Amino acid sequence: MKPILLVDDSTTMLASLSSILTKAGLAFKTAAHGQEAIDSVTRGLAPSLVITDYHMPGMHGVELISRLRKLPTTRFTPMLVLTTDSQQDKRAAAKAAGATGWLVKPVDPAALLQVVRQVMVT
Repeated sequence: MKPILLVDDSTTMLASLSSILTKAGLAFKTAAHGQEAIDSVTRGLAPSLVITDYHMPGMHGVELISRLRKLPTTRFTPMLVLTTDSQQDKRAAAKAAGATGWLVKPVDPAALLQVVRQVMVT
């Protein structure tokens, strides 16, 4: 199974998401920021799903999605934004960039896993 790519500058959030996915038996890789995620993909990572934070230093989640959509490996990969933000204009920008969905933190682990299983490419 292809791993899920988790992108968040918060080590606490990465640990929380990692725990949820590990308990569910799902493989994943992590990246602390957008450029690290892009570097992983250009070095050969072909994720089944990308889950990214919106607010990150250097490159926010919507820019990351936009850039990943231009790469052959992730052109059609489902991408979710997981953030504390719920503003409609940011959601619209994420959708325009190619986001598959938007989840607001804190997210219930069962709800997260339900969405992951609905959109994940295996």
